[in-house]
Amino acid sequence: MPPGLSGPLASARILVDWAAPADGPPNPWFSWEYVRQNIESLTSALQQHIELTIATVAIAAAVGIPLAVLAYKVRGLTGPILAFTGALYTIPSLALFALLGPILGLTFSTVLIGLVLYALLAIVRNALTGLRQVPPDVRDAARGMGYGRVGLLWRIELPLALPGILTGVRIATVSTVALVTVGTLVGFGGFGDVILTGFNNNYYKAQIMAGTIGCLGLALVLDLVLIGLGRLVMPWAARRSAP
Repeated sequence: MPPGLSGPLASARILVDWAAPADGPPNPWFSWEYVRQNIESLTSALQQHIELTIATVAIAAAVGIPLAVLAYKVRGLTGPILAFTGALYTIPSLALFALLGPILGLTFSTVLIGLVLYALLAIVRNALTGLRQVPPDVRDAARGMGYGRVGLLWRIELPLALPGILTGVRIATVSTVALVTVGTLVGFGGFGDVILTGFNNNYYKAQIMAGTIGCLGLALVLDLVLIGLGRLVMPWAARRSAP
């Protein structure tokens, strides 16, 4: 280590020295040749990433939307439910996997449970916001037409809250695509496995970039799919937002 370097500067210098490629073959930021030669492993990583993301969002929606309805109907539970889902989101992923690992082992389920806990916050908050934005006069009119509590919820409140619910699902989907990469700690990280292998492979930039672009592309595609689904399910919302 050069004289005069200590503390964080020394650590930074060590990191740079480790990350810089040694004299040898070129290390480009992107390589179609790498993609062509590793198409099977990249496809496998994409498949695992998609499976984890879709399973996570589906389970989180199945749990989070009823929690939002409960928080909406029972005002005394609103604070505890939001606080609980917020606390789950703040748990460090490394600590969470360390807690789940001895119980479930280093399995697909370990990563899935952790991701579901992180996705709950976005879905619960946005679904609750959507329910709160249903106009009071609409509720009063529905009650005047004879709707009970259950009919009011299913026929009026939930359909009108769909834009908020879909917003929560979109946020949870995009954030889950990013968080799946952390699953590489237990061997189920999708493109995270590709990125980590690139770091371990003498900071091979083409491999790291392939995993990064895969994550970004998947997040963009899934978000566009959800936008299209929202236009199909809620055509009135698209017409209302049009100029």
